[in-house]
Amino acid sequence: MAKQSKIRKYRKPLNLNIGMIIFGVIFIYVVVCVIIYFQTGHIVRYEVQEGSLAVDNVYRGVVLREETVVYNQAAGYVNYFAREGERLAKNGLVYVVDETGRLSEELEAADPETNTLSNRELAEFRSEIINFSHGYDSASYDVVYDFKNSLRNTVLKLANVNMLKNIADLNGAAGANTINYYYAPVTGVVAYWVDGYEELKAQNVTAATFDTKESGYEKKQMLGNSLMAVNDPVYKLTTSENWSLVIPVDAVRGAELMQEEYIKVRFLKNQYESWAKVFMITNADGNTYLKLEFNNSMVTFINDRFLDVELIVEDETGLKIPLSAIVQKDFYLIPEEFLIPGGNSGGDSIMRQCYLEDGTISSEQLEVEVYNYSSETKEYYLDSSLLNAGDILYKLDGQETYVVSKRAMLIGVYNMNKGYADFKQINILYQNDEYAIVKSNTKYGLNVYDYIVLDAAAVTDDQFIQYLEQ
Repeated sequence: MAKQSKIRKYRKPLNLNIGMIIFGVIFIYVVVCVIIYFQTGHIVRYEVQEGSLAVDNVYRGVVLREETVVYNQAAGYVNYFAREGERLAKNGLVYVVDETGRLSEELEAADPETNTLSNRELAEFRSEIINFSHGYDSASYDVVYDFKNSLRNTVLKLANVNMLKNIADLNGAAGANTINYYYAPVTGVVAYWVDGYEELKAQNVTAATFDTKESGYEKKQMLGNSLMAVNDPVYKLTTSENWSLVIPVDAVRGAELMQEEYIKVRFLKNQYESWAKVFMITNADGNTYLKLEFNNSMVTFINDRFLDVELIVEDETGLKIPLSAIVQKDFYLIPEEFLIPGGNSGGDSIMRQCYLEDGTISSEQLEVEVYNYSSETKEYYLDSSLLNAGDILYKLDGQETYVVSKRAMLIGVYNMNKGYADFKQINILYQNDEYAIVKSNTKYGLNVYDYIVLDAAAVTDDQFIQYLEQ
């Protein structure tokens, strides 16, 4: 019987070539990089650009004047002889009260052709119409009714002037003085409306003052040729050209505006511009308000209690930095005489006391980076990681020493131009909720087109950085 042979499967030898090895290494490298990428935080860089902040400088303010409300002294039909906004002398005729209504009947029966208007009277109408058209805003339709009532009072005033010569005849025909004359008690500008805010003071303004719906604010217009009772408000006089506008602001913005002392104000109603003196007040409700004081243009806004204004201030321009990039850091303060200028090497240094191996006292020259200089205190800001409290410094040309102890904080960002987190001090000119405008071209600060870390909390001092494009 023949011997059976055992058949085995032939295994091909593993033939490795250089291409497979290179591919395998690259594959492993890619896998490791992907794992590291998802397991580590990523630094996003931000390129510094010049810019400015868009600041909303439009506010609504409440108008405060020196106002005196005059009350009616006799029941009857009131007819005005002074135009709203007209400046009256003391004892100038303001209105008459017709107790019987005879004057109203005369007005209604008067021949229209006998009541022609002079050029001066037509100019009054033209002025009122122009002022209204310039300040008209469809969002505030209620001003149309104010304009209507103002025109009506002007018409009645002009008609009443023509009827004034007939009033004595009406009194004689009635056999008694049924028409009474009333005069201005003091000099002032007349207005024919009240709203209860005549006695309001700047220190009493609250947030509720501006919420006209919740507070039940009502502006009551007095109309000529209408029936009024005794002690009804019949008109009011503004006795001073000085007036003020109180606007609500946040405390930080108020403090910035206070530094201006005087601010140019544009009234959105008619685009008129005027300068105001600025005061900041904090009232009982805990809110901050800006009081703008004017000494002109009071008559222009005699019919307004609330005004929308724009504060015209110069926009701060500089380097635009995201707030997320800003960080605070502590430094040691070193008197300027203990810093050794860089010389040819370019690096500044200090002489610090040290101890040799045998315990003897010596000194070492340590190169340092300056982060800021205070011209007031004549001190340099040095990195606290290079020094310790209690270190003793020497002057280069003397035996006088300084013990390191004084610290201060700087506000800055992490510059990453050199590939690591390098702190740079910044001087903030203005900021809003997202960005800050910082001073450019400072000795120890930033320059335009520098790259900084977008999120300062994601890095530490001198950390080497791998970044993503922003």
